[in-house]
Amino acid sequence: MNPLFGNGAKCVFDDFGPAAGEPVILIHGHPFNRSMWAPQAAALAAAGFRVIVPDLRGYGDNPATEEKTPLASFADDLAGLLRDLDIEQAVVGGVSMGGQIAMELRLRHPGLVRALVLSDTSPVPETAEGAEFRRETAERLLAEGMGPYAEEVIDKMLAPYNVTGQPEAAARVSAMMRATDPLGAAAALRGRAERPDYRPVLAALPEEVPCLVLVGADDVYTPVAEAEALCALVPHARLRVIERAGHLPGVERPQEFNRALLEFLGDL
Repeated sequence: MNPLFGNGAKCVFDDFGPAAGEPVILIHGHPFNRSMWAPQAAALAAAGFRVIVPDLRGYGDNPATEEKTPLASFADDLAGLLRDLDIEQAVVGGVSMGGQIAMELRLRHPGLVRALVLSDTSPVPETAEGAEFRRETAERLLAEGMGPYAEEVIDKMLAPYNVTGQPEAAARVSAMMRATDPLGAAAALRGRAERPDYRPVLAALPEEVPCLVLVGADDVYTPVAEAEALCALVPHARLRVIERAGHLPGVERPQEFNRALLEFLGDL
């Protein structure tokens, strides 16, 4: 299914597991696509959950439509997708930028969020320096394409020892980055440069909305200390540190990641 929203954006997605299962939507990060969640989708579907994995606007098979994509637009796209599928509430999970979109979804469409799963992400607003860097990177991607960027960040997306020790995972991550449309990636970077402060959203999260925070032990983008600070905003949140992983523990250590995710979902 490819629902068409009022803003002209199509939402390309996969739908795994039984239709009557507890819905879980997993949101990929930048600059990836829905295939990054393949290990999680398989494990959750086998456990009886319904798993929705979309390509964000401008990523994967979802075409880029504009020069700047705010996180609010991504969240509205996903809210429209859930409603199109007649899903009243879902567990909403995301990694990195996907985690920020999950928090934006809770901000803009709170009733849709049954629980939050936040992996290797940050709720703090962008700094002036960070915003400038994202805008500069957007221009660089448009000028150079994704190849040089993918080569530059691979050992930050994955822990360096996993780049060499897990060549298949490294190749998969690199291929996703290189396949991304620079137009879509640049639009998201410009939008993300203007992201708001999600700490009030987390601080106001009620106990009836459970929250799982995951982080790779060797993540350099969002270190464990930042995950601990995020978790401290939500008194009832759980923190799971995935050893021997960097920024993408769901790719680097899928079994450990899936175990933590299934334990959390099993307690809902």
